[in-house]
Amino acid sequence: MALFEEEMDTSPMVSSLLSSLANYSNLPTGSKEHEEAENNEEGARPSKKPVKAPQLGTLMGVYLPCIQNIFGVILFLRMTWMVGVGGVFGSFIIVFMCCSTTMLTAISMSAIATNGVVPAGGSYYMISRSLGPEFGGAVGICFYLGTTFAGAMYILGCIEILLIYIIPQAAIFKIEGLEGQEAELALLNNMRVYGTIVLSFMVLVVFVGVRYVNKLALVFLACVILSIVAVYAGVIKTAIDPPVFPVCVLGNRTLLSKGYDVCAKVVEIDNETVTTKLWRTFCDSETLNATCDEYFTNNNVTEIQGIPGVSSGILAENLFGNYLEKGMFLEKRGLASVVNTDNPPTSTNRYVLADITSFFTLLVGIYFPSVTGIMAGSNRSGDLRDAQKSIPIGTIAAITTTSIVYMSTVVLFGACIEGVVLRDKFGEGVNGNLVIGTLAWPSPWVIVFGSFFSTCGAGLQSLTGAPRLLQAISRDGIIPFLRVFGHGKANGEPTWALLLTACICEIGIIIASLDAVAPILSMFFLMCYMFVNLACALQTLLRTPNWRPRFKFYHWALSFLGMSLCLSLMFICSWYYAIIAMGIATCIYKYIEFCGAEKEWGDGIRGISLSAARFALMRLEEGPPHTKNWRPQILVLVSVDEEQNVEQPRLLSLANQLKAGKGLTIVGTSVQGTFLDNYTEAQRADQSLRKLMETEKVKGFSQVVISSNLRDGTSHLIQVGGLGGLKHNTVLVSWPRNWKQPEYHQQFRNFIEMVRETTVASLALLVPKNISSYPSNGERFTEGHIDVWWIVHDGGMLMLLPFLLRQHKVWRKCKMRIFTVAQMDDNSIQMKKDLITFLYHLRIEAAVEVVEMHDGDISAYTYEKTLVMEQRSQILKQMHLTKNEKEREIQSITDSSRGSIRRKNPSASRSRHSVDEAASVAEQPEDESVAVSNPKQVQLIHSKNASAPTSPTSPTSPTSGAATWTDNTGAEKGKTPLAANPEAGKDLFNMKPEWENLSQVDVRRMHTAMRLNEIIIKKSKEAKLVLLNMPGPPKNRMGNENYMEFLEVLTEGLNRVLLVRGGGREVITIYS
Repeated sequence: MALFEEEMDTSPMVSSLLSSLANYSNLPTGSKEHEEAENNEEGARPSKKPVKAPQLGTLMGVYLPCIQNIFGVILFLRMTWMVGVGGVFGSFIIVFMCCSTTMLTAISMSAIATNGVVPAGGSYYMISRSLGPEFGGAVGICFYLGTTFAGAMYILGCIEILLIYIIPQAAIFKIEGLEGQEAELALLNNMRVYGTIVLSFMVLVVFVGVRYVNKLALVFLACVILSIVAVYAGVIKTAIDPPVFPVCVLGNRTLLSKGYDVCAKVVEIDNETVTTKLWRTFCDSETLNATCDEYFTNNNVTEIQGIPGVSSGILAENLFGNYLEKGMFLEKRGLASVVNTDNPPTSTNRYVLADITSFFTLLVGIYFPSVTGIMAGSNRSGDLRDAQKSIPIGTIAAITTTSIVYMSTVVLFGACIEGVVLRDKFGEGVNGNLVIGTLAWPSPWVIVFGSFFSTCGAGLQSLTGAPRLLQAISRDGIIPFLRVFGHGKANGEPTWALLLTACICEIGIIIASLDAVAPILSMFFLMCYMFVNLACALQTLLRTPNWRPRFKFYHWALSFLGMSLCLSLMFICSWYYAIIAMGIATCIYKYIEFCGAEKEWGDGIRGISLSAARFALMRLEEGPPHTKNWRPQILVLVSVDEEQNVEQPRLLSLANQLKAGKGLTIVGTSVQGTFLDNYTEAQRADQSLRKLMETEKVKGFSQVVISSNLRDGTSHLIQVGGLGGLKHNTVLVSWPRNWKQPEYHQQFRNFIEMVRETTVASLALLVPKNISSYPSNGERFTEGHIDVWWIVHDGGMLMLLPFLLRQHKVWRKCKMRIFTVAQMDDNSIQMKKDLITFLYHLRIEAAVEVVEMHDGDISAYTYEKTLVMEQRSQILKQMHLTKNEKEREIQSITDSSRGSIRRKNPSASRSRHSVDEAASVAEQPEDESVAVSNPKQVQLIHSKNASAPTSPTSPTSPTSGAATWTDNTGAEKGKTPLAANPEAGKDLFNMKPEWENLSQVDVRRMHTAMRLNEIIIKKSKEAKLVLLNMPGPPKNRMGNENYMEFLEVLTEGLNRVLLVRGGGREVITIYS
């Protein structure tokens, strides 16, 4: 292995890797932390017992816990009522839908659970690692809330069994003698008081030790199984010898069993007719001639068998539903009833009444909690010997078993029990017996006590599991405000999470109604199951390389069907609860997205993002965007210092302020050197860029390239930035600082080369000057103007940029002004009207002003400025001079130039020059005069149609096809315009003979730059920002220095200037 000696630190040997995997132990949550804490203690006891590895198999670890959690309070307290109200047919549909949902969810869960090791954490772990921290946290909280409210539901069921069927006398708020709303309120208050007491006791048990709960789990499970066996035994017995449970019916209305002793109006005793207790209930006296209730008088009393038996044929009567309004009578089908519709019903407290309004969707919401609990096995994944094998087999077997039991009981209840008894929720017509208990054999008390202990056990299990789930979420750190609940006792028990769970559970206890709490937890469980199906479907469709489940019997279509069923059931149960639950999940999702910890778990959502990004990029390749969709996709070029810190942070502030277009932003820089030697510096630079982007709130990407020189690095960024169709179309770069100093000579050359490259690549260019004076994102302008100087049309960039800036809060209060320049032959009034119309169609609000720029005389100062510029340019070309020699030479030229200007009175020179020049221009032909003064030909913007001037005294001198920035020789140099009048310019040339050698192109360009600068300063001196067309670079590289000088003169005296160069395409349109 000598070949790999140097890589041993980062790449372990295969043998050591396999050894570490073989020793992996997925201990329950808290065990590892407790073990590590004890190992780290200084005084650790040497006789510490080792933590045992998990040993639970499929039967004890998954199947039986799922059976215990699925069979619960709804089966014993509401199943018979659901069959009676919804009918056998409707109830079977409900059961089938709910069981199908859980089966499909179990298939998806099995695929996820067998795709790698599932540590302790169960369903939350699976969802979060498959859908990412945002979905995982949101669904984890929903699952936690569902489990917590399930605990409340089980406690309420426990209290209902206790106060109604076991010890009714224990009620603190007496129900005897109360009617209607008062009786209902008294029952709810009893539930609240006793529920709080039981909850406190259960929390204390869980706090003292979970091991007691686990030891009692088998006892509670035995109660559940024994109760179900008793029901089936009772069904078999009804076929042979039906039990006697008479129900008394007046007309077709079911009577309360406590309201009569004999189901008859009168009885014969010793040949004497005697009235019964029932008579005295409906009449004002015991005598036969007493005044009685009209309905009692007109209808007969009938005694029917409450449980006619499985062979009685009652199934046909119970096949269809009988939904009731609250307060309606429970009526026996097929019995005659005489009702006086003119008189309202009286003595309603003598009958069995519907306590709530029932409908199909309500039954779904109440029933669904009875099929939850399928996650019990996966929640114990840390205790399983082989979770990947046990979870699928145990969960699917448990769901199959419970589904068979539920579907069979729906049919058997409808076939054995009378309809009015099924609809009697609290057994008020059968002597206060639990309805399902009337069917059980050998005694109703088997069901009563069995259901009581099973609900107690289920409540304890919920209060044990919910805090651990919250602890797992808290320890992941994805929800910052929940981190406190990750702490607990020394052995890992979640104390704080248990307290929060108890508080939330108390909310369910205060609601106090089992029928109201059940739909709440249905929402949370359905949402959890929906995202389990979504996770499996996404992983299957994305075909991620790591998706290799051992469980093979799954398909993405089954997962989507399960997800659709879950979503449908949510809105079927209760549309407003569904919206609330989804709102809670959305809020948690957004909270984690903005405030939560960044976690990379290789989840499916990242896979979706990659697939969606690839699809979108392929679509972008189809062609360039339409003008209406054009937005600045900015490449921000910054430079870094020796510490790899950004030198122009305000560039990113400006980029952020321009991002009202919501386009792409790439922040790039280059590091000088080689990739092998300077990779670390590049990484530091990248981190610096990311940190600054986060500070400036710039949404985008950073890119650092390493190149042998900075010029090539910048060129590489311009060429290769972006991906596919998502490339930058605009380059933002700062104006080179101190470019006139010799040590920065290469910097401005690089800048001009970059301008040329953006021109060739048809990219827009933004060059902010004095970038340090630009506002930060925290500043606000309360007033001011953004001035646009529109010299040439650049595709609309100058119009679009101020609009985008004003979308940002920094520039929102600034008003927009647009200035354009009119020539002598332009109609300035018409230009202003046309521009106002154009802006109106563009839907841009701006003040418009047309500035007239007439022919002007070239002053002596202009000649001096041009002379200094060209002399500096010549000196800098002397590459053999040393740096110090260059500085001395430049200084001497500058001093001599300033001395010559001081010797000449500038004001007198300008006035005399103006007179002479005016005479000269007057004698020139009209076209030559325009050629000198018309900015369309002498403007800074490079134009192929602009021709080099010819000397008025040399009409035969050739003209060039394109204007040039360089020092031209021969005819291009020409003579000064003053040569047209030698006498007028004689003194000037005698004083400054070097002016004759100046390039007249440069003189006129300098003249135009100065004139434009004067006008801009006059109009926009106080503007917050000035946007200006940026001239194109010289084609001949010999004129680079002159180009920079012209731009410097053009922007001199302005605080914030943004030079803008279009990309050669229209970026704004008047069309919709």
